[in-house]
Amino acid sequence: MSFIKNILLTGSLLTLIVTMASCDSNFKKIQKINTVPFFATTQGENINLKYIDSGSVKAILVSPQMLDYSQVKYPFTEFPKGIHLTLIDSEKNQNFVVADYAISYGKKELVDLRGNVVITSHDGKKLETDQLYYDQKNDWFYTEKFYKISDIDNSFTEGVGIDFDSKFKTVTAQNSYAERNKTE
Repeated sequence: MSFIKNILLTGSLLTLIVTMASCDSNFKKIQKINTVPFFATTQGENINLKYIDSGSVKAILVSPQMLDYSQVKYPFTEFPKGIHLTLIDSEKNQNFVVADYAISYGKKELVDLRGNVVITSHDGKKLETDQLYYDQKNDWFYTEKFYKISDIDNSFTEGVGIDFDSKFKTVTAQNSYAERNKTE
């Protein structure tokens, strides 16, 4: 009699396991059905955007591709093939930002630059990192990745983690090493 109970119990457990597994499979199918894919509202190829303020060009953005997702809950603009940005200050000095990938979150006022990020200033300073965030509201840059800042005299600072204002007046470097060369 106990042998029959064991067989019935084992059969019941197997039936329950199979039923649970098929429910899980059905649940995943339902999740896939209810997933709404979103598409770019606007798409641009080989773009060249100029930002003009008071009759002067302040910025030029060049990118092979731009995808605008302005109609989603959290709107963003993506540059999956990278960007080349030229920033022009009031004295007509040009600074450059290059990255393999960029995404701008409009409402959050945050830009995420990724892959071979290089910022070059008009006076020859260069920042290199793999990822850099720009907080537009606070005019603040930061990264937790490895970075290197070099000067035209081959002086450099490198480390992991840095944040700074856009004028590079206030800088906080977490784990860094620097080598300065004296210029005559």
